[in-house]
Amino acid sequence: MRNFLRDNGLSLVLVFFFIAFWAAQSAVGTYKYNNDQQQHGRAPVTYAEYLRSGAFWEATAENWESEFLQMFAYVLLTGFLIQKGSAESKSPDSEEETTTPEELQPGLVRRGGWALKFYEHSLSLTFLALFLISFVVHGIGGVREYNQEQAEHGQPGVSLLGYFVTAQFWFESFQNWQSEFLAVLAMVVLSIWLREKDSPESKRVDAPHSEPGA
Repeated sequence: MRNFLRDNGLSLVLVFFFIAFWAAQSAVGTYKYNNDQQQHGRAPVTYAEYLRSGAFWEATAENWESEFLQMFAYVLLTGFLIQKGSAESKSPDSEEETTTPEELQPGLVRRGGWALKFYEHSLSLTFLALFLISFVVHGIGGVREYNQEQAEHGQPGVSLLGYFVTAQFWFESFQNWQSEFLAVLAMVVLSIWLREKDSPESKRVDAPHSEPGA
């Protein structure tokens, strides 16, 4: 058990924070949603009802969407673009060399052919798929919330495809997308000059600023 916790400590702590903050979001979101309900003369909803609401899934998925878009772009772009001196960039003067014995290589690598081609890009493709799923969930939750507001103002609702072309949908998306790319930009640039001892996201403390990442 101790070895399991040691070997998986990073992912376990991140899962804990994810669940804790998502639970906090849903609890505070229920309170805010019911405040809005009362202001519009409607009955409050239970916590379970809020979890099934468009408001909850719109707020959740629009954030997941931006995170997965960020990671897809980051994984893809760092494959062929360079930032001199950044811990997040590979060296422009070195090529990746295969040193892993064949018997220790993943099965898809040993199989070769189309399986290897897929595996070579499986990380970025998975992030792309997660982005697209979140994008659709954002739309489904958002259109339910949007149509509820439209009905309250005596306006007609829209379809899911109709919601995808509204300013509301793209405002929700762009406000998150820009912040994610700002965060990645800060990580790439600041890691040129700043250090965090023992972190694989940082260069060695004594490394020159011009040295790239590992």
